[in-house]
Amino acid sequence: MNDIIETSKAPRPVGLYPHARRVGDFIFLSGVGPRQPGSDHIPGNRYDEHGNLIAYDFRAQTLAVFQNVRSILEAAGARWEDIVDVTVFLTNMRVDFPTFNELWREHFAGVNACRTTIEVGALPTPIAIELKVIAYVGS
Repeated sequence: MNDIIETSKAPRPVGLYPHARRVGDFIFLSGVGPRQPGSDHIPGNRYDEHGNLIAYDFRAQTLAVFQNVRSILEAAGARWEDIVDVTVFLTNMRVDFPTFNELWREHFAGVNACRTTIEVGALPTPIAIELKVIAYVGS
């Protein structure tokens, strides 16, 4: 099985790629950010009068990313508990890593997924976090 997964319940990709692909018993999600489906609004972002980002709410963005990942997994016929590997991209490791660890503890209890966390200089839209997820849906 090799299927493309797309859903209107997650924000549209910012490039020419699908939300996810299923290959055999694995589901590979493209990078998922916190934008809201349908509007591309980024939760917690505040801008000045010139449209420049001046502040963001990392907790709100992380919770939105988790919801977007869930929506894509569900569209692929998978569950949150099927996640086996997560790559986390943060734009400010020093400030946001402790909050991410706290939210990870709350939302990934019992999942036992592997995780790699990387600081990046920027992401394609004004977001502070993006996840790359792999899920296993075999028996």
